[in-house]
Amino acid sequence: MPKAWRFPPFDEAVVSRLSAELKVPVLIAQVLASRGYRSGDDAAAFLSAKLMDLHEPDLLPGIPEASELIVQAVAEKRRVTIYGDYDVDGVTSTSILWHCLQLLGATVDYYIPHRLEEGYGLNCDAIRQLHEEDPQRLVITVDCGITSVKEAELAKELGLDLIITDHHHLAESLPDARVLVHPRLPGSQYPFGDLCGAGVAFKLAWAICQRMGDGKKASPRMRDFLLSAMGLAAIGTVADVVPLVDENRIIVRYGLASLAERASLGMKALMKVCGIEEGKVLQSEDIGFAIAPRINAAGRLSQARLAVELLTTDDKERAVVLAEYLQQLNKDRQKLERKILKQAKEMVAENPEWEDSAALVLASPDWNPGVIGIVASRAAEHFERPVIMISLSRPDDVGQASCRTFAGFDLHAGLTVCRDHLVSYGGHKFAAGLKIERDQVDEFRTAFCEYVAANHEVTKSDREVAIDAEVRLADLTWKAVKQIDELGPFGSQNPRPKFAASRVEVIGEPRKVGEGERHLQLRLRHYGTTMKAIAFGAADWAEQIVESGGSISICFQPTINRFRGNESVEMLLVDWQPGATVNEKVDPEAVATG
Repeated sequence: MPKAWRFPPFDEAVVSRLSAELKVPVLIAQVLASRGYRSGDDAAAFLSAKLMDLHEPDLLPGIPEASELIVQAVAEKRRVTIYGDYDVDGVTSTSILWHCLQLLGATVDYYIPHRLEEGYGLNCDAIRQLHEEDPQRLVITVDCGITSVKEAELAKELGLDLIITDHHHLAESLPDARVLVHPRLPGSQYPFGDLCGAGVAFKLAWAICQRMGDGKKASPRMRDFLLSAMGLAAIGTVADVVPLVDENRIIVRYGLASLAERASLGMKALMKVCGIEEGKVLQSEDIGFAIAPRINAAGRLSQARLAVELLTTDDKERAVVLAEYLQQLNKDRQKLERKILKQAKEMVAENPEWEDSAALVLASPDWNPGVIGIVASRAAEHFERPVIMISLSRPDDVGQASCRTFAGFDLHAGLTVCRDHLVSYGGHKFAAGLKIERDQVDEFRTAFCEYVAANHEVTKSDREVAIDAEVRLADLTWKAVKQIDELGPFGSQNPRPKFAASRVEVIGEPRKVGEGERHLQLRLRHYGTTMKAIAFGAADWAEQIVESGGSISICFQPTINRFRGNESVEMLLVDWQPGATVNEKVDPEAVATG
């Protein structure tokens, strides 16, 4: 379905005031105004994002008790086991705490569950195994555990000390562990509830370092560690798609600098296979589209321990081997995802009764449960509705599913209502996972789709492309785009600015490029200014653009392309419309009222 382009109202007085007070160009002021900033003070606070604005770790519920227990365990020379998750957030969380405890001389190891055999989070077999190996050990979960009531009960019965650190949605009952660390525990006064697992782990490491210092400040050695750990926390934060505001914005801003200046041997090797030049100033997109997918590939293909090893090794040769292996895993993942997405589209086409359903619940015994999460995200965007993809590959007839939302639908609420059809479920509003018996799939599909239809409506605004300003390509000089980059890091709730331009001429034939010719490259001219544009995954636009003839209108994001020491401005093409002028400009007031 063609998307409407929504332009913000242009309040000349606000834009002029922001430009004058902040001493920034009108284009930057217009972007800030389009994001809702009306005063120079508010915009300045957003732009500054200072390290000192991070909240003290002891404010986070459970941190004081957890850090004291960990420091005591280190002093008593007890083994400490970090129990992580297999996604990027879990891998980086595990690595942060491992590095911290290693530097403090602790006996520390980690346990990452096998994605296919054990599934997400704590499990009773792992608890028993850890207890049998060392009943005196302290187990700390990262990025998981807040719904593990049964597992925590078993640990308590066995006498195994368990600290749970997590950020996911709380269930009706909380696990009875020694300590729970979570920014949104009942009664919490913590100022920011949207930390990811790596953010919580970073706060815990910070508190441990304080206690191992003078009680308020970490030693110089541990302060250096915390600065480097921000790089890992930034990777987890971007990969988990949490809002890049408040603390998350600070963590990612300084974490990106840390990755460029303080990268470990493993991270340097990983960035090299990603094609990221050493010492380069990174953008959040470098994490989202290069670093994170390769770490994620290890977990999705049941090799998450190798990703943790890569981020913790001090062996240069081993780091290179692991990075190259993750690179190959990522290529394998991409092939699987393309195949599964094609099958999903075919499945929907073969079931016309699903055409008008409010959600899609798709299932197949041929799907790898490790990769369906990313496919579900792409399917939700393609079909413009929430999507649940179920892998029925297990021999015990229990399917594993990944769920992704669309247009803000609360997945966790929907699964809670339909929980009688499920073996288990967990997650949050935007992404979730579940287990379901094969014979319950059809009944669950009916119940879930009925709930979505009754409780969610996709509006016109949900299908719009929000544009920050209409510009001339001549406005987007190298200096201007560098200033736009300073509005980053970009991500959830702070997307990279999108601009529109009308009467744009396509020079020559659009070229299909990349592996499988999946991407589209164009040269565009606008009032005498020529610029290169790339549209990722949009090779099917080529014929349509040629057939449109004459001029087109474009929606795009300007970026700095860095290659072999050279920098140039190029455009990431987001959308286009035939014709010299934009066919539909949405009236923001009409959207708000109607």
